[in-house]
Amino acid sequence: MALSHFDGKGDAHMVDVSEKAVTARLAVAEGFVRMAPETLALISSGEAKKGDVAGIARLAGIMGAKKTSDLIPLCHPLPITKVALEITPDEALPGLRIEATVKTSGQTGVEMEALTAVSTAALTVYDMVKAADKAMEITAIRLLLKDGGKSGRFEAQ
Repeated sequence: MALSHFDGKGDAHMVDVSEKAVTARLAVAEGFVRMAPETLALISSGEAKKGDVAGIARLAGIMGAKKTSDLIPLCHPLPITKVALEITPDEALPGLRIEATVKTSGQTGVEMEALTAVSTAALTVYDMVKAADKAMEITAIRLLLKDGGKSGRFEAQ
């Protein structure tokens, strides 16, 4: 399988999407921040010293999605039409589950934007409560769903 971000000589390049049709695009990604039960309780109670951890992480995820092309060298800047993040406590982990949904109508997909949103939100969670728990683990960031475009639909198993 040929990789689209390399030309015939093997040099990295930005993929030319000018001939692709404009279609509705959707991507959903997830990730987890595993932490000590006490840290999760601190976040859930709203008593973290830096404030509303989930709320601020949600905003950071939205900002991250919007800045993806500034962070990932070969990503196209896209007119994002929706970014939504759900940050859910999970006592069994223990920690937070982060899910990002990103939409656009364009010539290329928003998978990277969804993954960047999750990553940025997870890093923000870490930053906000690292004083209480430096051993937190950001884990299992992955694409759950991609829809639209020539390659159609992908759903993670």
